[in-house]
Amino acid sequence: MMMTLTRLVTLVAETSRCSFVKIIRYKDNWKSRLAWCTRSIYNESKAKKSFFITTPIFYVNAQPHIGHLYSALLADAACRFQHLQGIPAHSTIFSTGTDEHGLKIQQAAALSGCNPLKFCTSVSDKFKTVFDLGDIKYTHYIRTVEERHKYAVAHFFNTLMERGHIYRGNYSGWYCVADEAFLTEAQVQEVTLSSGEKKLVSAESGHLVEWNSEENYMFRLSKFQSDLNHWLKDDKRVQPKRFHEQLKRWLNEDLKDLSISRPGARVSWGIPVPGDNLQTIYVWVDALINYLTVSGYPELRLWPPDIQVLGKDILRFHGVYWPALLLGIGLEPPRSLICHSHWTVEGEKMSKSLGNVVCPQDLIKRFSADGLRYMLLRLGTPHSDNNWSESNAVNLLNIELADTLGNLLNRCTAPSLNPNQQVPPLNFQYLKEMPLAGQKLVEQLVDLPSAVEKHYYNFNFYHGLEIVMAVVRQANVFIQEEKPWELKDLPDRTKLDSILRVALETVRIAGVALQPIVPTLASQVLDTLGVPLNKRSWNSVQEGFNDSQHSHLMSSLNLGPRKKLFTKIQQ
Repeated sequence: MMMTLTRLVTLVAETSRCSFVKIIRYKDNWKSRLAWCTRSIYNESKAKKSFFITTPIFYVNAQPHIGHLYSALLADAACRFQHLQGIPAHSTIFSTGTDEHGLKIQQAAALSGCNPLKFCTSVSDKFKTVFDLGDIKYTHYIRTVEERHKYAVAHFFNTLMERGHIYRGNYSGWYCVADEAFLTEAQVQEVTLSSGEKKLVSAESGHLVEWNSEENYMFRLSKFQSDLNHWLKDDKRVQPKRFHEQLKRWLNEDLKDLSISRPGARVSWGIPVPGDNLQTIYVWVDALINYLTVSGYPELRLWPPDIQVLGKDILRFHGVYWPALLLGIGLEPPRSLICHSHWTVEGEKMSKSLGNVVCPQDLIKRFSADGLRYMLLRLGTPHSDNNWSESNAVNLLNIELADTLGNLLNRCTAPSLNPNQQVPPLNFQYLKEMPLAGQKLVEQLVDLPSAVEKHYYNFNFYHGLEIVMAVVRQANVFIQEEKPWELKDLPDRTKLDSILRVALETVRIAGVALQPIVPTLASQVLDTLGVPLNKRSWNSVQEGFNDSQHSHLMSSLNLGPRKKLFTKIQQ
């Protein structure tokens, strides 16, 4: 009987393609192992029809800035792209929200002269407002002060305790108040302040540390080092590659057990340890569990997350502590982590203390939501820090959205060139007679769907946008070379209509490809071209020159109302 069960469990594990499942490593009974493996199979099958993506939850000790919005935009663009690929909105979890416990919140609320909950609500509302103004279409906005989250945290803690992964212990070490984390000797370095005084700081954040000793509940993190390394063997687990390599280096060091509570006398604003009101659950453990809360834990709707978006400063928490904690309760770690770098101002990370925070609301008022979305996703490179320059951003919007895309659409739909107000049909013979500029344009249009798809999947939205705009620029070159205005008075419009169709086909494909980035503007482009709503999916990108029969190009569309696409911004 046991041989049969072992073979069944092994077969299930192999079928599920869950590379981190190693049957021989888990000491639980065979029923638990089988349940885990079959759950993995279930999730693999559901993944084809569902999508689960998260942003970090944002700490409410400071106001939202463009770095926070960038995290949410990466997730939003990815989620919209999945919808274009056919994943229905009702099978999607896209969560964001705010992290509202811990010593820093307790101190900030005291300084503001109000109770912690009122303080948290005020700042959380500001994050929600920024995301709403930025057209972030999240499905769940979670706050860690919610009762459902407190229940999830208590259940999670009790499960770890029941499985023997938590013990009481005295913990001594370097503590960073700003980061609310204990650090190892390797994570601390000495620096010389401007006054000449030498201080110890966190090597990762640069914040001051102090020696601290206290009795806490400890999580047996060291027990999971081998399993974490196995989970990380998939070289696509963490992107970009530099952050995957960083995690591997950390996991090559000896992992110390993790302190997962704080004395309530020191940190009162938090979730109490179940059965011990003298201890408060460590804010980072509390925060990470939000991803389970939004999925209905302990009765999970979807698991694991397909993608978790995070900033590089919280990689250790999401790439070491989080998967280990999940393994501790018998759940699968996230399928992938997308880690992005910071937005800086003159090379400095934005922070309240430096007074260099760039306010998203101000930028949305000036440039529109789509304008700011385009700026951040076009200029943002996840693998390296991005320096914010408003003048560079304005130039980019004016050149690419107003001049390049807007002018192409405007000139090809102008009544003087297009009196019938149609996207006219293409004459097949014209393809054989096209000038070099047209031939190059068609080649780019054929290559665009797969190239942009690859970059969007890899969260390199800026590369995808480079390709889209290169095609639109080439269409403008094509128009300049063909000079359709010189053909408008000829009795035979065959060539003129074919020129317009090639150019407007470029605009259509660009409009579909831009939907995850600038949804309102892209919708306006497609409305102007009269593209039906059921012809705006990602599959429709390939209906043009990728179709060897060119059937889509042989029919016409009636144009919708003409509107100015994007108004140039004054410097």
